[in-house]
Amino acid sequence: MAMKELPSLIFSDAEEKISPGTGWRRRVTALFDLLTNLYGRDKLMRRAKELGVLELMAAEGLPERLLALQRLVFEDENIEELPREEDFSRILEEVEDALADCLARRAVEKSLEEKVAAKLQEQQDRYLEEIKLQILKRETGVENAVTLKKYALLEKKERVSLSVSAQEALRPRSLDELVGQEGAVRALLAKLASPYPQHVLLYGPPGVGKTTAARLALAEAKKREYTPFSPDAPFVEVDGTTLRWDPREITNPLLGSVHDPIYQGARRDLAEGGVPEPKLGLVTEAHGGVLFIDEIGEMDFMLQNKLLKVLEDKRVTFDSSYYDPHDPRVPKYIKKLFAEGAPADFILIGATTRDPAEINPAIRSRCAEVFFSPLTRTEIKKIVVEGAKRIGARLSNPAAELISACTIDARQAINVLADAFGLALSQQGQRGDKPPYIGKKQAAEVLQLRRLSPQRGKASERPELGKAFGLGVNRFLGQVLEVEAAAFSAREKGQGRIRFNDTAGSMARDSVFNAAAVIRKVRGIEIADYDLHVNLIGGGQVDGPSAGAAIFLALVSAIEGRPLRQDVAVSGEISIQGRLKAVGGIPEKIYGARQAGMKQVLLPRENRDDVPRENTGIQVILVDTVAEMLEHVWAVDR
Repeated sequence: MAMKELPSLIFSDAEEKISPGTGWRRRVTALFDLLTNLYGRDKLMRRAKELGVLELMAAEGLPERLLALQRLVFEDENIEELPREEDFSRILEEVEDALADCLARRAVEKSLEEKVAAKLQEQQDRYLEEIKLQILKRETGVENAVTLKKYALLEKKERVSLSVSAQEALRPRSLDELVGQEGAVRALLAKLASPYPQHVLLYGPPGVGKTTAARLALAEAKKREYTPFSPDAPFVEVDGTTLRWDPREITNPLLGSVHDPIYQGARRDLAEGGVPEPKLGLVTEAHGGVLFIDEIGEMDFMLQNKLLKVLEDKRVTFDSSYYDPHDPRVPKYIKKLFAEGAPADFILIGATTRDPAEINPAIRSRCAEVFFSPLTRTEIKKIVVEGAKRIGARLSNPAAELISACTIDARQAINVLADAFGLALSQQGQRGDKPPYIGKKQAAEVLQLRRLSPQRGKASERPELGKAFGLGVNRFLGQVLEVEAAAFSAREKGQGRIRFNDTAGSMARDSVFNAAAVIRKVRGIEIADYDLHVNLIGGGQVDGPSAGAAIFLALVSAIEGRPLRQDVAVSGEISIQGRLKAVGGIPEKIYGARQAGMKQVLLPRENRDDVPRENTGIQVILVDTVAEMLEHVWAVDR
């Protein structure tokens, strides 16, 4: 019998004769129909062939068909015994139970298959969406309408530019254009433009060109073949007042820090993998060039110590509790940074307006030192005149004289010039190609608005009794200190007192008592017979003993009733033996005396090597004792 005819014989339930076994036969036929629905016709035929029951299924006898049903349901071809009629009921129940279990499993499997299919479809949809986004990013990037609009606005702003600032337009473009700092520039170049460049500290008042000199010195050093600086050596500039030490080490823009993946926002791909990301600092950005720290004396002390370690090692190390060197997700550059650190081989140039004694001794020991001088009135005038030429203005000589008389540094003078230029333009308008004219009137108006007035000289041709001029230094700017004294006979002999303004400080008070002792020893005057009053005009704080000489002169003049010259300034510490001892800040003090209009400066002979060799425009007289000093200060001889 052909196989294609088999289904009609198997699944036909037309029974022409009703027999006692009709019920069983119908149950068997129903079970075969259930198997067909369960497995499918083709699969059931293949299964029947494998189990060798095709002939049994086609047989007309109920035992044969029941045997075929047993083998198909239980999948056991070893069942060979034809069932007996008394076993029909039991066998059918077993087959039905087996089919029920199979149907239950199929129902559960179908339900699971549907859920799995749904999940797979969901994953597939998500995957397709990601692919679409990647394609869009590849073709159009991460941009959208909003970001492109913002980009267009930025591009539009980039095309709009105002004039450069006055500081930028008038900034020197070469070392030759730096006025008044020839010696400092030579010293800086000698230390930087060398096969073995040194770290350098620049001292000087503000606005005299320390930053500009450092930048131009590096540019000059890069031109010389014997220096280690490449043509693209960086010049990284930072203000020390903005650098603060973070004890948590969360951030450190100077040295660099590690951004952990949880709190500090490491890159998304690193954060998702729990990988910390080192952020390089300015010391690495300056690698191979110069790191310029302005106001280095204002840096946090702990940060200065950290910087010292980098100067020694020429590398910056990183550490993080999140870092796992065996994690395969860590990029190579991060492994290298944690294993070897980041390079930081640079030359440090620090600028400060503080006294050298206030700078970290460890940093000073590693750096050469260069001192910038305060600008004289003549030098400031030259800067102003040259600046006027650069910005295309006609500057009158009286205006230049007035600006230089009212300002003490180049930055301040340039700002006044820029203001006067703007004022001249607003008053005169644009007259074709004719440059605006800056006269004394425009300069005076700007200076008045800025609350600047001419520096009045303290020197005078008229002698005075009990008044002497000392010299001091404040942030590398020399200053003239006015000391006055008054002497009165004590009400009771030997019960005289000394009064002194406490605001001048304990150092000045000590100088007063030293001067009193020297007067008694050198001049033979019994101080106890006088009530003495010493005053530092202005009440300024005196940080050193250099006012001792001026206090001595004022007291001697007041007690002896002899007037002092008012065009002579003195500086020096007096010992109780009557000697004049060396003091600091000699160049700055000479500058201050010259600015005040003094003709002579009396200094300790021990300071002879500190006196500038160039012509300072003022007579410097060196003395050893207070007796020698007195020879030059009396207004008239007796």
